[in-house]
Amino acid sequence: MTHPYYPSGNPRFNHVAMSLPPDLLDEANRAVICRFWHEVFGFDEIEVMTEDRHRLILSCVHWDQFLFLIADDDPMRCPRMDHFGFSVGSLEELEGVQARAAAFRDHDARVDLIDLHVDDQKVVKIHSLYVKYVLPMMCEVQWWEFAA
Repeated sequence: MTHPYYPSGNPRFNHVAMSLPPDLLDEANRAVICRFWHEVFGFDEIEVMTEDRHRLILSCVHWDQFLFLIADDDPMRCPRMDHFGFSVGSLEELEGVQARAAAFRDHDARVDLIDLHVDDQKVVKIHSLYVKYVLPMMCEVQWWEFAA
């Protein structure tokens, strides 16, 4: 069933924007941010959009979903558990994110990882974990396991 406002299909979130201090968007720090998001999540820099010390955009596997990182002298600050979320299609994919984040943390203590846990709502079990690295917000990754 389609929603009357969106007959072509469900709308989707397409990006999350966060401001960072300009120094975090210099060449060296961009490389570290890109390496983490690529190695752990498979995200890639949209290089034609990069502006040194100003902007970095990371494609979230597809060009129309992305993290938009912008420099600001008064950058975003938020409590530890403020987050944005992604969902994955299987428990194995979720466990893969956890394993890759833990491996990255082994050589970079800035990785903040809240391990996989399950919220059992009876009709659905929501498996999730949280990861934070350099950016002001955590990323929650979920897999929803529906009852048979």
